[in-house]
Amino acid sequence: MHPTTAWAPGLARFAALLADTTRARICLALLDGRAWTAGELARAAGVAPSTASDHLSRLVEGGLLAQERQGRHRYLRLADASVAQLVEDLAGRVTAPPVPDRSLRAARAGAALAYARTCYDHLAGRLGVVVHDALLHRGLLDRSAGLTLTTAGERWCAELGLPLAPLRAARRPLLRDCLDWTERRPHLSGALGAALCAHLLDLGWLTRGAGRAVRLTPSGGPALAAVLGLDAADLTPPVEAVTGGGRA
Repeated sequence: MHPTTAWAPGLARFAALLADTTRARICLALLDGRAWTAGELARAAGVAPSTASDHLSRLVEGGLLAQERQGRHRYLRLADASVAQLVEDLAGRVTAPPVPDRSLRAARAGAALAYARTCYDHLAGRLGVVVHDALLHRGLLDRSAGLTLTTAGERWCAELGLPLAPLRAARRPLLRDCLDWTERRPHLSGALGAALCAHLLDLGWLTRGAGRAVRLTPSGGPALAAVLGLDAADLTPPVEAVTGGGRA
């Protein structure tokens, strides 16, 4: 037996945690980065609270979720950013399901979510991919030897007001590609991806919608386009996404 095959039973047990529709729904719901109550997750997964409780316990024991109790409520969240990236990466490799007939409101919500949303704590959707590609195109990121921040990229972060020292001191990698499950291309993750998303919200260039959806503000669109060297039209969402919101 090859030495590495000793990992097989543990890997199979870990993979089995997501090999269930209810548990997969729970993990996808928690990609919004919030802590949810057990009751909220039961409703999101479409199961009875007693059924959800068993699934939640398995996910906590397996290390995918973390929990804390406040009074009679149990709050659960994804264990950390690496779990969020794992779930998003796996979702990006799944064939998209057929789109059911939906109301205009639901269609707009779905389009808004596909255009711009948070993936745990960083920017995802078409907008996230556009930002990622613009950083590469301008030479602020380089992937010739793995994804790295260039000297020009360091200056860009400083001009935008993003301090790099605390991000580099964090245990989390500074930069990572995260496969976007709607675009099937990478958006920016890691400590810098999270800090950039938070900074754009703090600047008022992005604002939160319903669930995981975010949207560019009237002043934020031109401002973000300018710092990325893009035309404002490059960041314009599809018409059906303009007024939407929603939750994956």
